[in-house]
Amino acid sequence: MNNSQQAGTDRSQARRAELIAIGRKLFADTSYDALSMDDIARQAGVAKGLIYYYFKNKRGYYLAIIEDSVAELVRRAAATHDLPPADRVSHTIDGYLRYAQHHQAAYRAVVTGGVGSDEEVLALRDGVRERLLTAIAEGAWGRRDLPVIARTALIGWFSSVEGVTLDWLRTQELPRETVRSLLVRGLGDTLRAIEDFEPACPAPLRKEL
Repeated sequence: MNNSQQAGTDRSQARRAELIAIGRKLFADTSYDALSMDDIARQAGVAKGLIYYYFKNKRGYYLAIIEDSVAELVRRAAATHDLPPADRVSHTIDGYLRYAQHHQAAYRAVVTGGVGSDEEVLALRDGVRERLLTAIAEGAWGRRDLPVIARTALIGWFSSVEGVTLDWLRTQELPRETVRSLLVRGLGDTLRAIEDFEPACPAPLRKEL
């Protein structure tokens, strides 16, 4: 690829990213069904054909927005490589909550499956779970592979994380720090239960998590 081709690719990627950023704001304030392609193009200040060019249709545009949101969620939550294990776990949960708090529409779409429990959005949600569970496993045990009992228990804990986070966003009755501490404590209890069934996965000391 020559310089002019690379420059064209960079401009195209930048334009696509700009349209996704605009879409995230639009879908944060308006439901999927309430926004037509004409509405999107008008509010984005672009020709409708440009959105079709990059995303084919409204659903493709919506899925691209959700996928971008998922990538940011995972990136924020898992950026903990230089921290001690206990701090890494706490930081991962705090990053998750921060994202949910500041991108509520995108978070709800990912966790609840998007439009009509869209299978592709559910697949993106499952990807979030897998990557965050990997981050938890690395923080707790320094390993990426999970025995079945550990995976099952952590999936149960993560399902409670989603439920607690959705309720917290709905009520806004607790500070984020309190919710984080609650979830960290629940994770500690889960890790200790895992150790009872799988000694190869020792739980951190209680004072650490």
